[in-house]
Amino acid sequence: MARRLFQTLMLAIASLTLTFAVPEAAHAAKKKELRFAWSIYTGFMPWAYAEQSGILKKWADKYGIKIALTQFNDYVESINQFTAGEFDAVLATTMDALALPAAGGVDTTVLIIGDYSDGNDAVVIKGKGKKPQDLKGMNVHVVELSVSHFTLARALHTAGLSEDDVTVTHIGDADFYPAFRTPEVQAIAAWKPGLSNIQSEPDASVVFDSSQIPGEIIDIAIVNTQTLKDNPELGKALVGAWYETLAVMQGTSSRAIEARTFMAGAAGTNLKDFDSQLVTTHLFVKPADALEFLKSAMLPKSVELVRDFCFRHGLLGRDASSKDVIGIEMPDGTVLGDKANVKLRFDTHFVGLAAAGKL
Repeated sequence: MARRLFQTLMLAIASLTLTFAVPEAAHAAKKKELRFAWSIYTGFMPWAYAEQSGILKKWADKYGIKIALTQFNDYVESINQFTAGEFDAVLATTMDALALPAAGGVDTTVLIIGDYSDGNDAVVIKGKGKKPQDLKGMNVHVVELSVSHFTLARALHTAGLSEDDVTVTHIGDADFYPAFRTPEVQAIAAWKPGLSNIQSEPDASVVFDSSQIPGEIIDIAIVNTQTLKDNPELGKALVGAWYETLAVMQGTSSRAIEARTFMAGAAGTNLKDFDSQLVTTHLFVKPADALEFLKSAMLPKSVELVRDFCFRHGLLGRDASSKDVIGIEMPDGTVLGDKANVKLRFDTHFVGLAAAGKL
């Protein structure tokens, strides 16, 4: 199953000036048809079922709009197309929402907090009984600038180390498992499903995984802020469809099994494997759960770590003088960074309506 990743060749996007972004005025209009881009990942698959089952259409019809869901094989390209104004909404991680559309000058709103990685990302060293401290001096293979790279940075931090203490070597996600089985690879930062194969190797020591940093690798649905202001029906329809789909897929009823089986097939795997990935994907199943997370102290901590990582790796633009160059509006209205340049906003209005049963 493909995982969201931030490919090195796309770094130019984060370096562009505000002139790259589609002018906000171009979005300032009421729309009857709206476009939503997505790509394959465990926490994104409910959207495939929402479309196939008619749940998405039901909610769109309720608010008098049409929502076209378009699947991309390339996760980064889907976000690039959103940044360019070709789509009104897209699925991403908080890191990529900041480093791509926000850094590209597009005012972006986090509409839905979908899930966080709760063990889907890990750092593995060959040899039994290894610890994070053993990473020092090692060559670590990782998809550079991906959320697994972020996981590696967090693993090093917990061990009292930094990225200067290791050599980072880029690797493609399709090469995770075969690479780990070669003598050249000492350590690797990877994600499921490739990670599952690595973990099954007899000489593999998982020295750190994302369950140790809950709430830091977050998957979200983002929308163009101006489009959402002009078309609040989009927010209501997407939020309504999302939580209905999550409710349907829970448990062991025939409909839940049918829903997850469809998601597994759409992701190119089987139900057993898909369910195992859901175990390490912390879905916010109820809107009240998402609202609680949005208002928690965990979210600003996570955002702070993400923007620090992005700045240190040059993802906020080549001319960025500090991590404060882009303003990030938190759910309580406080702003991290430049208040005059807010480009990423966490919204609670629509999930609040869902939690109150008012959609």
